[in-house]
Order: sequence, then structure tokens, then C-alpha cells
Amino acid sequence: MTTATDNITAKPLVKSSAESIRRSLAAWWQINARDLPWRFGRTTPWGVLVSEVMSQQTQMSRVVPYWQTWMQVWPDAAALADATTAEVITAWGRLGYPRRALRLQECARVVRDQYDDQLPRTYDELTGLPGIGDYTASAVLSFAFGKRIAVIDTNIRRVLSRVFLGVESLGGAARPAERELAARVLPAHDAQSVTWNQSVMELGAVVCTAKQPLCETCPVSAQCAFLAAGRPGLGERRTRPRQRFAGTDRQVRGMVLDALRKLPQGKSVLDRARIESLWNDHVQLDQCLASLDDDGLIEILPDGGVCLPR
Repeated sequence: MTTATDNITAKPLVKSSAESIRRSLAAWWQINARDLPWRFGRTTPWGVLVSEVMSQQTQMSRVVPYWQTWMQVWPDAAALADATTAEVITAWGRLGYPRRALRLQECARVVRDQYDDQLPRTYDELTGLPGIGDYTASAVLSFAFGKRIAVIDTNIRRVLSRVFLGVESLGGAARPAERELAARVLPAHDAQSVTWNQSVMELGAVVCTAKQPLCETCPVSAQCAFLAAGRPGLGERRTRPRQRFAGTDRQVRGMVLDALRKLPQGKSVLDRARIESLWNDHVQLDQCLASLDDDGLIEILPDGGVCLPR
């Protein structure tokens, strides 16, 4: 099925309209931007990268306290590179997807060893770092280094599709047409492009949300093609429904890691009896323990106990 997002040239953008939307969003951003600790030049490029890694698939309200504690302990790549794996996994806490923490430490070691503890400033070098993909590299270049580059995440794709094309963004991987649209509406000047990326992303996070957009308070509602069309297909998704959490391997894995983090001071091993008390289905439990061990998140001891990597 072909959609408007697959053929954006069918609706050519009006230059004056795009400029008007940019001005409206820039003014809105100046007044309404959330005061997150890594914004407004208050952290290093490394701090921006850490915030982006932590924020993937995680609510911002949960990220802030973890980021603040993390940066106090490990303010740069060299500091994180020297930490033990157990310290890193413990500090990651309940942010979810703990393999991100291990990849972030791998990234820190490369930055320390190959870039003299300074984050590289090119797209190819950034995407060459462990765990750093297109979005994170683009976000760091824009938000940390002020470079003109289109930043494309779920929020930005949703806003651009709605405002300029009048259709719902259906999720999934970013398609070439969506990348073309993002490039076409990106301001020509570096500073303006940074504000644009930040403001569009923020609008998608707090106003132009997926299921219940706050159109009555949106600064570009008068210029939004989606609202003018009656918000067709609001909330439709191309991707499969989100998997339930209760009873999944992800839940079991999280329970094991949480129990390890909460061990009393001086104790580092979770014995087999305590492990089995965490989950009644011991077949599933053992499968999860094996996967945690494969991912390098725990060590399984000869007596059946487990501990964080040493």
C-alpha cells in the first residue's frame, strides 16, 4: 500500500509555510522547553551522548535522576571505561534494556583509547562507535556540536508527517520518503537547524503525542495539514502491538538483575534458593539466566548461584 509518506512529492511543500512553522516552533521552544539537565549547553558532548543512550525506549522522567547520578560518578568516557561491569550494571538500575549500559561502556573505552577521551565530531566516526546508530550520532552532532543535520526519531517523524503531509506516521523503520521530508524542511543555518530539531522533537514528546495529541495547545495547529484534514487515522500503527510485560522473559531477567543490585553490602552472590524464589517457572527462569549470562550481564557460578560480572 502506498501512503503519502511514501510519495511526499505529491504534495510539494510551500517554502513560506515551512518558514512560518519554523518561527512558530522556535518561539514556542524558547518558552516551553523542558529544563532537562543536559540541555542549554550545561553538559559536555559526552553527557549529551549518555542522555541519548539512556533515553532510548525510556520515559524522560525516569532518565533524569539516573543521568545525574551517572554523570557525577563517571563525568567522561575515561571514567566510565575504568568502572567495573558490576558497577555499571548496578548504576543502570531500572532504566531497562541493560545491554545498553554495557555497550555504553564499550563506547567509552573506544573514545578513551582512540580519541583521547574526546567524542569524535563526524557522523562516520560516531556511528563507528559501539552501540551508536544513525539517530544517536545525528542527535550528538546537532545537540552537542551544533551541526546542521536532520535528526530523525519517532516523535520527529510523527510531527513532520502530520504537519506537512496531513497523514499519520505509522511507525516502523524510517522510510526514505520520511528522511527526504526531514532534509527538505531542515533550516539552512546550523543554529536554526539545532533549534528546529529540538523543538520538533519536544513538540512530539509533549503536545503532538501518538494517541492523544493536544491540538488545542499546539503552536502550529493553524498550519497543520493533519488537523485540517480531521486527523485521519489518528493513532494507527504499522508495527505490531506492544508486547505485554507481565510473564515475559524481560520481566524475569529484570527481577534477577534487580535482586542482584539489592544484595546487602558485602554480599555479591545470589544463591540458588533465592533465585528459585523469584519465579515459579524454573524452566523459564533457567532460560533467562542463560540469556543474561550470554549477554554478559551476570555470571553463573558452579554451585548454581549468580553474581554480577567481576
